[in-house]
Amino acid sequence: MNGGDEVMTAPAGPPQPLEWKFSQVFGERTAGEEVQEVDIISAIEFDKTGDHLATGDRGGRVVLFERTDTKDHGASRRDLERMDYPINRHPEFRYKTEFQSHEPEFDYLKSLEIEEKINKIRWCQTANGALFLLSTNDKTIKFWKVQEKKVKKISDMNLDPLKAVGNGSTASSSNSNSPIPCLANGGSPDRSYNYLENDFSFPPGGLPSLRLPVVTSQETNLVARCRRVYTHAHDYHINSISNNSDGETFISADDLRINLWNLEISNQSFNIVDVKPANMEDLTEVITSAEFHPTHCNMFAYSSSKGSIRLIDLRQSALCDSHAKLFEEPEAPGSRSFFTEIIASISDIKFARDGRYILSRDYMTLKLWDINMDSGPVATLQVHEYLRPKLCDLYENDSIFDKFECCLSGDGLRVATGSYSNLFRVFGCAPGSTEATTLEASKNPTRRQVQTPSRPSRSLSSITRVVRRGADSSGVDANGNAFDFTTKLLHLAWHPTENSIACAAANSLYLYYA
Repeated sequence: MNGGDEVMTAPAGPPQPLEWKFSQVFGERTAGEEVQEVDIISAIEFDKTGDHLATGDRGGRVVLFERTDTKDHGASRRDLERMDYPINRHPEFRYKTEFQSHEPEFDYLKSLEIEEKINKIRWCQTANGALFLLSTNDKTIKFWKVQEKKVKKISDMNLDPLKAVGNGSTASSSNSNSPIPCLANGGSPDRSYNYLENDFSFPPGGLPSLRLPVVTSQETNLVARCRRVYTHAHDYHINSISNNSDGETFISADDLRINLWNLEISNQSFNIVDVKPANMEDLTEVITSAEFHPTHCNMFAYSSSKGSIRLIDLRQSALCDSHAKLFEEPEAPGSRSFFTEIIASISDIKFARDGRYILSRDYMTLKLWDINMDSGPVATLQVHEYLRPKLCDLYENDSIFDKFECCLSGDGLRVATGSYSNLFRVFGCAPGSTEATTLEASKNPTRRQVQTPSRPSRSLSSITRVVRRGADSSGVDANGNAFDFTTKLLHLAWHPTENSIACAAANSLYLYYA
């Protein structure tokens, strides 16, 4: 207070737009190289620490990367700060290991092929230096443990290779032109060298060349082992898995049901949401995504093809068909068309790290919802508004059904999502922010960026609701190139503590930092 001389500081404005730079690429394609279908990345996930990154592909493989820039100095962050060591380096990763998570299967009862494509990966809590993760394809969820194992090798064999002993005399093998055949246990198939006969006797002083094998463990190998397989619980394709903050349970969701599992029990699950009508002709919406609250183990949210998000409280009832809160935006009068419901379908939802906000992605927009306010989104960010005149063409080539993922920064100030032509967009969602950056998944991320003048956000009510467009206004980019609907950036993830984004362009994994 200082006797009433307190200095009033002006409230800080929105953060400055980030300048994104290329960091790394794994699996970069050369010009003209054909991409194999099985190599296309279908899932990306950072672990909670940000020190490990996992990708899954259409071939059923899971590839793990580990962070290296924090290990190079051999000291903890606190020690480096104490030494005034510069620690503002951007995250760098290296290949760690990979394993075959899923194989193609065939359901003989339904005459249905089950492809091996990894739909989702989720990291679980680590224990004893081992990494644990869940991976799923359309039907089967697997719980994997990845751990370093010491490789044991025999450094010395029983017999000295330079000597052979018989009846107390020593003969040098170097004098013989023909090698003596030996068995795996160190013996010899030849009777003259087989010392375990009945007439064999130990010479006085023993055998000078007989030595015990010495086992040493010098190298370590990473071994991935499947601990649990959770199967036969979904009639429809699994679109989401999400582990609980209690570290013991997780949910899996398909088009019509959500099941609750215990990690340690693979032969039993509880059906907690079932939207299947008695008559399938009455079906009007399906579940598209589901995620647990990051800190409240009793809450989760799921989205639907009608553009709504339901917040569920597991304490209310064992069957969660009734929701605690419903988040949906009322349809604008006179705006309905054939495509209204298709483009309203939510393809992905993510909780902010503190659990206060939910980010949703539909075909045209990103929407940010405050879980304490169900009257409408607090921010709507236009991603594909320039495609509205092309919806007929997108419907014809099925692109309108593409499922783009979304992600939030660890501090909750920014959101990101993918688009076509291997572009992705980063928006600022802090009050007053006008940040809207378009980047390309390449070594020069700003090559195709279109600069747009920043506009003040438009206040719609007492609570600011932001409607902002990305850096595009037509079907061509800054270089006059038409947008390519065959190259799409569907999967991306934001580092949990730093401004670093990993995104997948076909079979290539790109990492950027700011």
